[in-house]
Amino acid sequence: MKKLLSIIALLFAAAPDMLAQTSGQINYEVVRKIDQSRLRFMVNGEEVKQGDPNFPTDVPDTRTIGQKVLFAGNFVRENRDEENMMKRVIQEPGGMPQVTNAGRPFEEYAVIDIAGQKVLTFVTVGQEKEAHTYQTEAPIEPTAGWQLTQQTKKIAGYLCQKAVVNYHKEPYAVWFTTELPFRYSPVPSLTPEKGVVLLVEGSREQFRATKVSLGKVDEKAVMPDVHAEKVSAEQMTDIRQKAIADFHQKMGPGGGGI
Repeated sequence: MKKLLSIIALLFAAAPDMLAQTSGQINYEVVRKIDQSRLRFMVNGEEVKQGDPNFPTDVPDTRTIGQKVLFAGNFVRENRDEENMMKRVIQEPGGMPQVTNAGRPFEEYAVIDIAGQKVLTFVTVGQEKEAHTYQTEAPIEPTAGWQLTQQTKKIAGYLCQKAVVNYHKEPYAVWFTTELPFRYSPVPSLTPEKGVVLLVEGSREQFRATKVSLGKVDEKAVMPDVHAEKVSAEQMTDIRQKAIADFHQKMGPGGGGI
């Protein structure tokens, strides 16, 4: 009897740690190639594009941002550093164009409903009392035709297996682990049947987990905003475009975007 009570006591003592394993944070580094032919800048009030002599010469070929993923219970929340950050281009007479950060026209984050296998996107326009949040949702439709390989390697401390999947008309390498207790991919269409994707490699983009931290996360931090106004995907596109246009107008001459 005493032995049984000791085992029960050990289980209760370990319970907080066991629960903590179902929540935590993953940091990803996201690298994407920039198609400069699609970029548009406002330089001294005039729009310029690639090929124009006033087109900035210091535009990088790739863009790297951080993505923080919080997971707890049935939800995963994604936030990206510098997401939707606008750039300001200022050119002094006789000088080279200077590109600086000008802020965001809106705030955006996504919540993954693991059980419902859908992505909830939230966009907030305005500041403080004038802020208004909109929500749209889309089902996660995993890409079929996964080809599992025998290749394995550790990423951020977890053993991962490599799969090859045709996505965007090209083969993507997807490395996933089953050592984490939920189902997730930073690219929703590349979500495995089981496990968490820690590395996605395509010719024009890469998502790499740099750190995984297990620990208690308040479920309120990852829950969807129940007060957000639900809109369609088309309406959300219009909301973003209007926010960007209003932001450009407020910036005045010298606004642009990357």
